[in-house]
Amino acid sequence: MKNKTDIPYLLSFVLLTISIASCRVTRDYKQPELSLPAQYRNATFADTATLADIEWKNFFPDTTLQKLIERGITYNYDLLLALKRIDIAQQQVKQAKFLQFPRLDLQVTGQYNRPSSNSLNGISASNFLGSKHIENYIAGVTLSWEADIWGKIRSQKQATLGQYLQTYEASKALKTRIVADIAKGFFNLLMLDKQLQIARNNLELSDNTLKITRLLKDAGEVTSLSIQQSEAQRESIALLIPQLEQDIIIQENALQILTGQMPDSIARKVSLSDFESGDSLATGVPAALVSRRPDVREAEMAVLIANAQLGVAQASMYPSLVISASGGVESFRSSNWFNIPGSLFGIAAGTIARPVFARRQLKTNLEVAKIQREQSVLGFRQSVLNAIGEVSNTLVQTQKLKEQETIASNQVAILQQAISNAQLLYQSDMANYLEVITAQGNALQAELNLAFIRSQSLVARVDLYRSLGGGWK
Repeated sequence: MKNKTDIPYLLSFVLLTISIASCRVTRDYKQPELSLPAQYRNATFADTATLADIEWKNFFPDTTLQKLIERGITYNYDLLLALKRIDIAQQQVKQAKFLQFPRLDLQVTGQYNRPSSNSLNGISASNFLGSKHIENYIAGVTLSWEADIWGKIRSQKQATLGQYLQTYEASKALKTRIVADIAKGFFNLLMLDKQLQIARNNLELSDNTLKITRLLKDAGEVTSLSIQQSEAQRESIALLIPQLEQDIIIQENALQILTGQMPDSIARKVSLSDFESGDSLATGVPAALVSRRPDVREAEMAVLIANAQLGVAQASMYPSLVISASGGVESFRSSNWFNIPGSLFGIAAGTIARPVFARRQLKTNLEVAKIQREQSVLGFRQSVLNAIGEVSNTLVQTQKLKEQETIASNQVAILQQAISNAQLLYQSDMANYLEVITAQGNALQAELNLAFIRSQSLVARVDLYRSLGGGWK
C-alpha cells in the first residue's frame, strides 16, 4: 500500500506541472497592419456594395456559359488536385488534434542469448541460472506525455490548421481563376464567330464588287487593272476565313480542356451581340479585399503559419518536460512469463531536458523563423497591393473600353454608309475602283475592331469580377 505521506508530494508535482504548462512564450496571431486607400482609383464612389457578392450563376446568366463553368469546376484537373490537397490537409488537422494526448505503445519482446562459457556473462548464467543461455520475455505498455509548458504544441497545432486554411483558400482562388478563364475563353470564341461572320459578309460584298467591275470592263469603262485590284481585295478577305476558322477550333479545344473534356466542338446559339457589358461597376472598398479575395487570404494564412512556426522555434529554446511510464510482465523463462504478480514490473519517470550545446541550431532556427515571418508579412502586403492594383486596372479598362465601343460603333456606321455611297458613285462612273476598295477595306477593319472591343469589354468586366474576389461562391 502506498505511503500516505507520498500523496502531498504527488499533488504538488501535478499542480506544479499544470502551473508551468500555463506559461507560454508564443504570441497569438494578429493581422499585420495595412495602409489602404478609402476607395479605388477611377471609382466613381465608395460603397460597401460590390460585384463580388453576386454568385457566378447570376453574374453569368447565359445557360451555355453556365454549363461550361459547371463542367469546369466539376472536372477541371487542377481544381481536382487542389481538392485532394485539401483532403490531405484535413487529415493533418485531425492528427494535430491529438498532439497534446499521451503516446501509448505496446511492446512484446522475446530474447535469447547464448554467451561464451568463458565470458563473464556465461559464467554468471551458469552460476546463477544453472544454464548456458539467457532468456528474457517482456510484454508491456509504454506511455509518454510532453507537457506543453511554453506553448510549442499549441503552436504546432495552429501551424497545421493554418496550412489547412491556406490550402482551402488556394482552392477558392483557383476556382475564381477557372471561372474567369472559362468566361473569357467563351467571349473570345463569340468574338471569333462574329469576326468570321463579318469576313464572310465582306467576301460576298467583294464578290458583288468584282462582278460589277467585270461588267464595266466588258463595257469598256474600266481596265483589267481594276479587275486585278478587285480580285486581290477579294483574296485578302478570303484569307481571313481559314485563319478565323482555325482560331475558333483552337479556342474550342482550349475551353474543352479547361473543363476537363476531350477537344471537341462547342454547341452555342448565342452571339456576341446578345451580351451587354453592363453599367454597374460596384467595387466596394479596398479594405474588403483582405477578407474577400481568396489569394489574399491565402497570403495571410502564410503569415499565420510563419507566426506559429516562430512560436515553435521560441518554445524549443526552453526546457521540455516529458513524463513517461511503462509497465507489464517480464520473466527469464517463458513458462512463468505471466506469473502474476511475480512477473509484474512498472517504471515512472519525469524528465526536464534542454540541449546544452547544439551547434547553435536552436538559435539559428529561431532567427530564421523570425525572418520567415517578416517575409510572409511582406508577401501578404504585396498581395494586397497587387489586388488593389488589379481592381484599379480592370476598373479603368471597363470604363475606357465602353467609350471605345461607342466610338467604334459610330465608325462602323459611317464606313458602311461610305461603302454604299462608293458603290453607287462607282456604278455611275463618278468614283474609281480604288475608292470602292478603300471603303470596303476600312469598313472591314472597323467591323473586326468593333467585335474585338466588344469582347474585350466583356472580358474586362469578368476580370473586374474576379479581381474583386467573385467567382468562388
